[in-house]
Formats: sequence, C-alpha cells, structure tokens
Amino acid sequence: MSIIIANASPLIALSSIERLQILEKLWKKIVIPKAVYREVVEDGAGKTGADIVSDACNEWIEVVSVENVEAVRVIRAVLDEGEAEVIALGQELNAKLLLLDNREPRLFAAGANLGIIGTVGIIKLAWKKGLIDKPVKELKELRLKGFWISDNLMAKIRNEIEG
Repeated sequence: MSIIIANASPLIALSSIERLQILEKLWKKIVIPKAVYREVVEDGAGKTGADIVSDACNEWIEVVSVENVEAVRVIRAVLDEGEAEVIALGQELNAKLLLLDNREPRLFAAGANLGIIGTVGIIKLAWKKGLIDKPVKELKELRLKGFWISDNLMAKIRNEIEG
C-alpha cells in the first residue's frame, strides 16, 4: 500500500471548504506525524479543521511517531516542526507522496527525492478522478477562506479545465 503523509495546511484548507473526505477517496488512508496532529487538533482546538481532523483520526487518518528524531532536529533548522516531521517520516516510511503547500518544505522534500502534491493539486486530481465537478469553484472557495492561490495559478487551472 502506498503511504501518503499530510502536513497541516492541506488538512486545514480542505476542512475549511468541507472537502477533507477527498483525501480518503483518493488514497483510502493518510498518515500524519504527531506534530501535525498537535498543530491541527490540539493547538488548533476550536479552529477550522480541528474537530474534522480529530474525527478522521479515529477512522482513516493514522497518527505516527517519527523515529529519526535527529533528522527532525536537523530539518527543524530550516522548517517548522510539522513540516520537519512530515519530511523525516516520508523518508522513514518511503512515502509515495507528501501533501505540502508551502514553498520551502516542498523544495526540501523535492531535494530529498520525495513526491509532493499541494492542496491545489489535490483539487485538480479529485476533479480528474471525477470526485468533484467544479474545481475552479472549489479553488475560489479556498481563496475566500484565506488560502493563498495566485491569480496566475487560478488562470492556468481555469485554462486547463475549460481548454
């Protein structure tokens, strides 16, 4: 079974538009490190995504401890704790894909030869697999909820879909 590891941002973003279940439909099971669980569910209690992700952790999201704490320590010199644990766990578990949105962790993960997809890519993939009908509408809703998507990327996706 392919291992997919998520950072906090895609979980929170998809929860904000009530689309977290897309992850389960795409991959059946998602893994998150303890730092991501803490960030979203414990530290984020009462905020967007906390309850939805907590419930999903009882069903199809698995919370896993990173064993290579030294790798996390080294990566933490550059990235935050959740991002560092996602990348370290990705290496430990030979993950197929990491769900990351921010530029720095994506560059770090790419340098470690780990596959990457972000929230926008998840929406596009869900559309291609017939799980959502109107990806541009979903992306606009993400933007309304405060998720940053550049105008150029929105235009590119609109062209891909309508083209």
